[in-house]
Amino acid sequence: MRVTQNLEQSQFLTAINQLESNLSTTQNQISSGKAFTTASQNPVAAGLVTGYNQALAQSQQYDTNSSSAQGSLNTEDSALTQVQSALQSLRDLALEANSGTESSQGLSAIATQAAQIQSSLLGLANTQDGSGNYIFGGYSTQTQPFTLTATGATYNGDQGQRQVQIAAGQTVVVGDNGDLVFNQVKTGNGTFVASAASANTGTGVVGATTVSDPAAYTGGTYAINFTTANAYQVVDTATNAVVTSGTYAAGQTIAFSGVQVTLSGQPAAGDSFSVAPSSNQSLFTSVQNLVTALQSPGSGGTAAAQLNNSINSAINNIDQALSQTQTVQSSVGARLNSITTQQSVAGDQQVQLQQSISTLQSLDYASAITSLDSQNTTLSAAMQAFTLTQGLSLFKFIS
Repeated sequence: MRVTQNLEQSQFLTAINQLESNLSTTQNQISSGKAFTTASQNPVAAGLVTGYNQALAQSQQYDTNSSSAQGSLNTEDSALTQVQSALQSLRDLALEANSGTESSQGLSAIATQAAQIQSSLLGLANTQDGSGNYIFGGYSTQTQPFTLTATGATYNGDQGQRQVQIAAGQTVVVGDNGDLVFNQVKTGNGTFVASAASANTGTGVVGATTVSDPAAYTGGTYAINFTTANAYQVVDTATNAVVTSGTYAAGQTIAFSGVQVTLSGQPAAGDSFSVAPSSNQSLFTSVQNLVTALQSPGSGGTAAAQLNNSINSAINNIDQALSQTQTVQSSVGARLNSITTQQSVAGDQQVQLQQSISTLQSLDYASAITSLDSQNTTLSAAMQAFTLTQGLSLFKFIS
């Protein structure tokens, strides 16, 4: 095969181009700090790095979700703490009103304070987070959840519970709807409620109520009917059967069907007290009932007994509202703890992913600089050799 001058030049140029390409690659590596910048330079490592980067990006997105959920739950936790403080103040006012020493003016002043607390509770139920979302609205985050009415408040939200994904296969509820928190509050002692009939003419007042034997309590509805001022019958209202009967003395505990009801004062013949399973009642309805009772206390023994019964009922309902909000707040705390745990796990995972990426892609600067020097030297020598060879020709030696 004949080696022509053009072929030699072509081979020289190809070699120099390759040297320049290698030099450029090394310079790019040094400037970027990466051992490779394209998949073709190291296909296996590039594939692994791509996978690690995707996992890292996903983990970081979960971190963003976690921070958002944390903010919403902290807002809810703070609101619930303030709700409980307001309820405790309301309970203290109810106890003050039930002391028997307050004048009608004093009761009216307490009613005004109770109404102010009701307004505060309404504001807390309509709490918004930093993004302007109503935290107790369920999915309806742009609709004000509660509107005050003459009998309490209307709930305008829904029963949804918003969730955010904080890890693969793990979501967390970031908002408890207002219906659950403020409306689904059990009446009475949480199992049953005892109340005096509005037509009673005596001074009987319902006191403590308990479930003494859960196995015997069937959740029925009963009436404690006074046939005389000192004699009563307990009737199952579903069957009209007499469950028990007895002689009454003030302060007596009447026990039947697994429950106990304590009455004080002196009922009149024909007076009746009902015992029925607890139902759900809005916190705002309970507060409004208390305000209404305090605003119109009446006078005389029967009116005083009716007021005492209303206040006792309100205190029981406030206690149930406190229990309900504490239960929700405990759930919020558990969710915050799960987020904190997941953030710690995600942080460790991200460190490991970054280390794996660095191991595969980070440049060995010492080795790269050595290669750069060597490549520069080789390229320079090749260029000089190429220049010299271009001057070689037999015609130069013919005179």
